[in-house]
Amino acid sequence: MSETEFPLIQFMREAFDPVPELGQIRAEKAVYPLTIPGGGTVWFVTRYEDVRAVLGDSERFSNDFGNVTGMGSQQEDPGGLGFRDPPEHTRLRKLLTPEFTVRRLRRLEPRIEAIVNGRLDAMEKQGPPVDFVKAFSLPIPSLVVCELLGVPYEEQARFERLAKDRFDFSAGPEASLAAVNESMAYLTDLVARERRNPGDGLLGMLLREHGDDLSDRELASLADGLLTGGHDTTTSMLGLGTLWLLRNPDYFAQVRDGDEIVPGLIEELLRYMTVVQVAFPRFAREDLEFAGQQIKKGEMVLCSLIGANRDPALRGEGDPDLDCVAPARDMPPHMAFGHGIHHCVGAPLARLEMRIAFPALVRRFPTLRLDVPWEEVPFRKLSIVYGLESLPVAW
Repeated sequence: MSETEFPLIQFMREAFDPVPELGQIRAEKAVYPLTIPGGGTVWFVTRYEDVRAVLGDSERFSNDFGNVTGMGSQQEDPGGLGFRDPPEHTRLRKLLTPEFTVRRLRRLEPRIEAIVNGRLDAMEKQGPPVDFVKAFSLPIPSLVVCELLGVPYEEQARFERLAKDRFDFSAGPEASLAAVNESMAYLTDLVARERRNPGDGLLGMLLREHGDDLSDRELASLADGLLTGGHDTTTSMLGLGTLWLLRNPDYFAQVRDGDEIVPGLIEELLRYMTVVQVAFPRFAREDLEFAGQQIKKGEMVLCSLIGANRDPALRGEGDPDLDCVAPARDMPPHMAFGHGIHHCVGAPLARLEMRIAFPALVRRFPTLRLDVPWEEVPFRKLSIVYGLESLPVAW
């Protein structure tokens, strides 16, 4: 297989599994060259240990587009921590990390339970069939982010619309970009109001404790990064995880009947689904050699998280194949949330949402079932964050 035979679209998926070409590339080369339109090379990394090495090496690989292009750091653009390098990344992450400890998140747990139960009540009232994505998996993450940030109740519907519109590419990229810009304008205004009268949410806490160290635009960018990183990903996990449970009734019954299996099953579903298929791009800070390849300064390196999480080299002796879900398998930590200094800061919140949502769903609707044939379930075709277009269900 030559590099010109592998278009970028081939990172994508077929139902739950990666396309076969991804496995072929992983077996063939540690670092695979992709030719991009207009010339130039992108280096595609698919093996677990190599992905871990790139993501863990902020000395040789940069996340900041500005540093690579010579335009300067883009600190005030949307994207939160994902496009920042140390020391700026270190400073901002140090401010955010304490807000995502288990102890701090415990205060959100009753509100997440109320949000989940509220969506289940709405589903029950509407009656079958319903689109599970629209009714459950899409609104929950945006409402949870509202609670986290401290968005006023009367503004949450607008916030939820903006969160939905920015990830909806059906109207073209211009509409999505407009939603991003409107979201940033809204968040900047919200931060300014919070600065005058800090509330009990994340924005208020950061302003009370670190207000002199953060500009309004900078804090709005961090909030936007939390929305970007925590909304579409959790929406996809709730949808895909529910579909998988419907396809695996034994596990559905185990979640319905007790909590023991839930933590391990969630971790294995995170690995198996790996909804963020490719990590934030990295750029070589200098000419370097990596895994036997010469990479020039400024060239892009893309790490396939789904490739790493399905790498056969991870399979322990006697463990099931990595192309199936096995909650008790023994393997190194998965990379669904990335690795290194850019490991997803909101991972504990995402886990908490799933830990609450999946048991509540299957216990409220123990006869939940697909309302279309499996073959007609519409998966996303073109998205770095993999997921479902819709999920018709009944009970």
